[in-house]
Amino acid sequence: MTGFNRRNFLLALGVGAAGVPLLDAQAIASTAGTTLEETAVPVGTGGYRRLAAGPGWPTVVRTDLVGAKAGREARRQALASFVQFSDMHICDAQSPLRFEYLHPIMGSSAHRPQEALTAQGSTSLVKRVNAVRRGPLTGRPFDFLMTTGDNTDNHESIELDWFLTILNGGRITPNTGDSRYEGVQNAGLSTFWQPDLSGTDDYKAAGFPRLPGLLDAAVREFTSPGLDIPWYATIGNHDDSVVGALPDGLLDGWYTGRKKIVGFGDPVQNAKVAKAFNDPAALPEALAILTNGGVVRTVTPDDRRRLFDTGEYVRKHLPTGGHGYTDANADGVDVFYTFRMAPGVTGISMDTTNLAGFSEGSIGLHQLNWIERTLRRNSSLYYDWLGLPRRQDVTDELFVLFSHHTSKSMGNVLPDRRRPLDPRMNGDALVNLLHRFPNVLAWVNGHTHRNVITPHRHETPSRSFWEINTAAHVDYPQHARVIEVADNGDGTLSLFTTLLEADAPYQVDYDDRSDTALASLCREFTYNDIHSRTDPLGTPLDRNAELLVAVR
Repeated sequence: MTGFNRRNFLLALGVGAAGVPLLDAQAIASTAGTTLEETAVPVGTGGYRRLAAGPGWPTVVRTDLVGAKAGREARRQALASFVQFSDMHICDAQSPLRFEYLHPIMGSSAHRPQEALTAQGSTSLVKRVNAVRRGPLTGRPFDFLMTTGDNTDNHESIELDWFLTILNGGRITPNTGDSRYEGVQNAGLSTFWQPDLSGTDDYKAAGFPRLPGLLDAAVREFTSPGLDIPWYATIGNHDDSVVGALPDGLLDGWYTGRKKIVGFGDPVQNAKVAKAFNDPAALPEALAILTNGGVVRTVTPDDRRRLFDTGEYVRKHLPTGGHGYTDANADGVDVFYTFRMAPGVTGISMDTTNLAGFSEGSIGLHQLNWIERTLRRNSSLYYDWLGLPRRQDVTDELFVLFSHHTSKSMGNVLPDRRRPLDPRMNGDALVNLLHRFPNVLAWVNGHTHRNVITPHRHETPSRSFWEINTAAHVDYPQHARVIEVADNGDGTLSLFTTLLEADAPYQVDYDDRSDTALASLCREFTYNDIHSRTDPLGTPLDRNAELLVAVR
């Protein structure tokens, strides 16, 4: 936008007033295609709102862990540059085993008006990454992309196939069952948006338009170009549990059957079913209600809807390079690994899911001990801190850790049947472990569907690190995040976090049914979801930032 002043914009948001400095624009290699250049903003002041291009967000310098030294831009050397995807929730919106009718109680986690367009929406982010190609601050070409879990919505085999094709490239027909869509959005039920129908519903009452032919377009074949860079995967709770919350083995046969419950006449029954997502004691009554009642829509059975377990999740990655996984992970027990991000920088992909069910995560002691051993044998500074002689076989390596869950969403310490005798640890245990090592830079994760950057301080500055949490692709604002690691040559590193938006127009004609238009409409619907939260963007401190960390 001509004449836009980045500093005044941030001051208006209250950031500059708090004394947080902005990175000099001359230190940026390129803003093209990023939220440094422009961002989606709603048009108008209320009701259903279309989107338009608004001003970009500047890079905020965060010195929560260590001060920023003058002249670092001239000394800076790029070490790594990568992209994070998270919470794609590639969705079979017609699956019999879904709980859309609970959305008045559970919100968008039960149903989203855009869920038939998740494949097109994620493909538009793939296109954006391919177009941007390099870190906007350092100019270093992207080394890789990591997707931090909830890659599928309901851990169906077909959803996993679509996810892999979106990232690897190829033709996708995001449809199951009949050749025509047969989910809740053309069932004539007023509690769901019915884009093809002229009658009223709860979503049209909130301003959602009538869009005839949208569902036909949503389920037709299209092509994903695939990523131009290597990519790695981390597993999330939606990748190994029924709708990300219920343990397998309870309703598995429904996946491939013809019975789809689309509601209950009694709100009390709805509440009892919803309770089972958070309370194990409520499961028996909920199962009895599901088995014996409900308004049923008969759908076309499809064997491709069968669920996959964690072993199959890994094995489906192996034919196209593994994406971090190897044969050692193929049994699905230990679904974690290390990989070389760039020379001198190693990534650790963790598994924080729990097959006992429920959306929160945890980490087993077995895995925690493995992380400790990995960090210890790659940090001579660890031995210095203990006052022990440096071992000759120890290297000095920097580390970035990846998981689905955040430190505050790891409270589910129920036993996991993969290692039933292995104690489960919460997020505080992992934070405490990472504080012991001066070579840990960051912990990158998803799950919350919000942008949040948290400093984890330690009295020894070099043992502090950043937690970088990025919003979901399935919900507004559909952000991916570029993270660049640079050595400032002064005992500090900078981690630059720059958000990317989908490569689709902010607004299209409502008669347009092209693949690009579907991706654009997907984003518009995410903003206007009647259950949409007001804070997924995070504050300016959680978006585009320079995060300083001490390395000695």
